[in-house]
Amino acid sequence: MEYQTIIGLEIHAELNTASKMFCGCAATFGGDPNSKTCPICLGHPGVLPVANRAAVANTILLGLALDCAVTPRSIFHRKNYFYPDMPKDFQISQYDIPLTSGGRLAVEMDGYERMVGITRVHLEEDTGKSIHIGESGRIHGAEHSLEDFNRAGIPLAEIVTEPDLRSPEEARTFMQLLRATLEYLGISDCKMEEGSLRCDANISLAVDGKMGTKVEIKNMNSFRALSRALTYEVERQRFALEQGHKIVQETRHWDDAAGQTSPLRSKEEAFDYRYFPEPDLVPIEPDAEWVEAIRARMPELPVQRLHRFERDFGLPPEIAGMLTGEKAMADYFERAVETGQDPLELAKWIAGDLSALLKDASVPIEACPLKPQGLGELVALLAQRIISGKMAKEVLREAFESGNTPRVIVADRGLSQIADGAEIESVVDEVIADNPDAAEDMRQGKEAALKFLMGQVMKKTRGKANPSMASELLRKKLG
Repeated sequence: MEYQTIIGLEIHAELNTASKMFCGCAATFGGDPNSKTCPICLGHPGVLPVANRAAVANTILLGLALDCAVTPRSIFHRKNYFYPDMPKDFQISQYDIPLTSGGRLAVEMDGYERMVGITRVHLEEDTGKSIHIGESGRIHGAEHSLEDFNRAGIPLAEIVTEPDLRSPEEARTFMQLLRATLEYLGISDCKMEEGSLRCDANISLAVDGKMGTKVEIKNMNSFRALSRALTYEVERQRFALEQGHKIVQETRHWDDAAGQTSPLRSKEEAFDYRYFPEPDLVPIEPDAEWVEAIRARMPELPVQRLHRFERDFGLPPEIAGMLTGEKAMADYFERAVETGQDPLELAKWIAGDLSALLKDASVPIEACPLKPQGLGELVALLAQRIISGKMAKEVLREAFESGNTPRVIVADRGLSQIADGAEIESVVDEVIADNPDAAEDMRQGKEAALKFLMGQVMKKTRGKANPSMASELLRKKLG
């Protein structure tokens, strides 16, 4: 049988407004449990919600960035379900008339492009947070649960895709591009570890062109978890089908530690939520002038910036993609370019050694101790042959750890490279005289001899000799 993976995503992004969706409580992360609540977000009787204008504007901006059409008249609905983290026993959301719909986002993969349809981008409120007390930290096996409603009522933009993705890797790449888009728009901090960006996936296997039963997966709080969970589910469904079993439509929980999904509950349908129009909120009717004012806020988006980096700075696609995948990193690169050094060299240092240091130290690029001007200094020192490539790596590490500039480090440690031809030639002559056997081997064309003699030159100069000059002199003198 021929299997085809069919994936659609539902992404929730908390919008970074000052206040919650329908009240004036602070919409910031953390704080003492239930310290950022009021009668409105707790659903007390007789209270009336008022829609957050900034949240509506941010959702429209996101819809426009994803090529969606803005709905002339949209409304809020009550989505009814009973769960401890829902203080009102319903969620104010949107159903059949969302704020924006019908968009698309192109995902560039290795050698091809996947156009992913955006079904809708709508606005709703977040739920609270259940804290399950027990060894597992999950509801199953918990001794009891506590509720923190600080998050209840925070504005959420929900992005629903068409089932256009065909592999876990495509899903991961799409999610990374969407996160970058949200960051570039400046409407969400996208911190998956804090729950401000969450993703559910619907996945099925089509067999010989016939659509299969879809399964929803929850609790994927990182790009790696998304890819692993979908990969596991593809194999689970494939094995079940090959054994003649039916796939059950259900919601499954991803256990990152165990590396597998497990049944959570049967999959709900829309009618299970008994949607009906929210009677306490007026329809949203954005006029054309306001929509155009929102559109005027549109910044350069990730794909546009990637192509500009390729065009203006001559960066290879993989490096340009890495830099522009995170707005802060792309900003860092552009500030480094302002130092006047070679953009490609700067990009290589950022994508390579600097990124490795940041990852090892768990430091975001925004808090990098080495400022963009410092990286420009490092590349300049290397280009001027004041330091060697090996020295540059040492200087980079020390600058990262100490916060000192590369020029200060080079001066304090006396690391300036010897680039005086006469001085290096004198050392080369000494090395040849001290190592006649190796010199003869090199005359016979043995490449290993050159490495040995170069090592002796670097040893005598304590690593300060310009390697290319020393190598050139050895080859000239020994053929």
